[in-house]
Amino acid sequence: MATAENKRPRSSGGVERPPSRKEILGRKKAIKELIRKAVAVKDHLAQFPDFHKYERSGFSIYLESGHGNQLPVPMRKYIQNLLKANMKGTYGSEWTSEEKIKRREMVAPEARYILICQYADSDIAKCFMKQDSGVECAHVTCRGGRLLGFVHYRFVVEEDVPVLYVYELQLESSVQGKGLGKFLMQLIELIACKSQMEAVMLTVQKSNTDAMAFYNNLGYVISSTSPSRVDPLIGIHRSYEILCKAFESEAKCKLEEGK
Repeated sequence: MATAENKRPRSSGGVERPPSRKEILGRKKAIKELIRKAVAVKDHLAQFPDFHKYERSGFSIYLESGHGNQLPVPMRKYIQNLLKANMKGTYGSEWTSEEKIKRREMVAPEARYILICQYADSDIAKCFMKQDSGVECAHVTCRGGRLLGFVHYRFVVEEDVPVLYVYELQLESSVQGKGLGKFLMQLIELIACKSQMEAVMLTVQKSNTDAMAFYNNLGYVISSTSPSRVDPLIGIHRSYEILCKAFESEAKCKLEEGK
């Protein structure tokens, strides 16, 4: 049974009344606190030990967390190069300006990362030896292995709804088509729910039909905040769509249905 706090305010006639200024300010304050708590978590991945490793048909990779303003220089260069390799063709003539924006975004303090890494057998053996000796080694550090991709995400507010926004999900071609993308998005959704976010959102270029189909298959729909939904005439001239997957009924109304 829904509690009084979960019900929308109604007048005596059963018609929904607009929230009072006090109620609006109270919700804004609560949302701001949710975002603050989510950002304050040092390592979201640590809460999900089953997602520290991904194995499939002899293929093994490990996941590690990172912060945008703490990335080592070699890791920054890797991210820049992978973005260029994967996205330059998709953006076309817009890439030059878009690349500058992405370089600023990737090192922002609020940027959070899931790093996809592969290690030599000797590195993994060392980790297990530490575990056997009682030394904590939940998942090995990416700084000693080979990077194969990353997810860049943030906690933001969209239409007065707290959301986890996926800025980038980039994988090297050698690890695409192995179910890893779906695995990573499952993790992202778990992080969002654990952090009490009400939806996951992301931006996809219209020309990237494979990505669009991938997210659609995972239950993502074009958001009411996407240019094509806000104004079809404007949307025609925009090269991207904003997709979302809402977990709460109010978020579905605001981000999917546009009510």
